[in-house]
Amino acid sequence: MANMHSTARPRSNAARICTILGFVFAVLALLLNPIIFGVIGVVLGIVGAVLGDKPLGWYAAAANVAAIIISLLIINAIVNN
Repeated sequence: MANMHSTARPRSNAARICTILGFVFAVLALLLNPIIFGVIGVVLGIVGAVLGDKPLGWYAAAANVAAIIISLLIINAIVNN
């Protein structure tokens, strides 16, 4: 039983960490600075997707793009009123 080999590849934790950090940066982009935190979050989401966390990595990148757009719209509405 000790010599049994698994055919499944072990999942990389680096991909999941990048994806989670991507979502954290999406929240920071929405609340604090959309340009800096949003771009970092997009990069982390793409890196997470490329490393193997495919659906969630792309969702993190898309969440960052949405956070950038929403935050800039809110800032624009506040400044112009």
